[in-house]
Amino acid sequence: MLAFLVLILAALSRLLPHAMHAVGLNFTAVGAGLLFFGARRPRWQAIVAALVMALTDVYLTKVVYGLPFQVRGYLVTWAWYAAVCLIGSGLLRKVTPLRVVAGVFASATSFFLLSNTMVWVGSGMYPHSAAGLATCLGLGLPFYANDLISTGAVSAVLFGLPVLAARMVEAFGPAHGHNQPLA
Repeated sequence: MLAFLVLILAALSRLLPHAMHAVGLNFTAVGAGLLFFGARRPRWQAIVAALVMALTDVYLTKVVYGLPFQVRGYLVTWAWYAAVCLIGSGLLRKVTPLRVVAGVFASATSFFLLSNTMVWVGSGMYPHSAAGLATCLGLGLPFYANDLISTGAVSAVLFGLPVLAARMVEAFGPAHGHNQPLA
């Protein structure tokens, strides 16, 4: 149940900045939420996570941005949503700091490379040359930095708090005399 709650909160993290007329600066819980969902749910449910995020794409495109929605423009992104869940499933079923850091970098970096390459290929904003791709990637770096920071911070909370809570229980639990009856 917690994984589904995190997934919904990740989706809301995309929508709420627009509802509040604020600039999101690509600071969302999407990457971390998908990693967490993938780590906690069966692999086949990556399709559920992709569907939830796809619905946010439809809403943002049609309602917030007022643009026509074209499925083909989102297929790669939807595959990315599912892939991040699978990364979480493969990497984060056993949580270690190194695995969380690897998941964070895999999520944020793959999105940065994928989304910016798709803009370079499909938008006509940049020449189809190495220099055009470099320009497109360079202009995306501030968004990459924000995504890396937000994915890292939210992942630290999602994966770190349960470990911290377990260590606190061990440290202050019955083995240390805290729950012994009074004599």
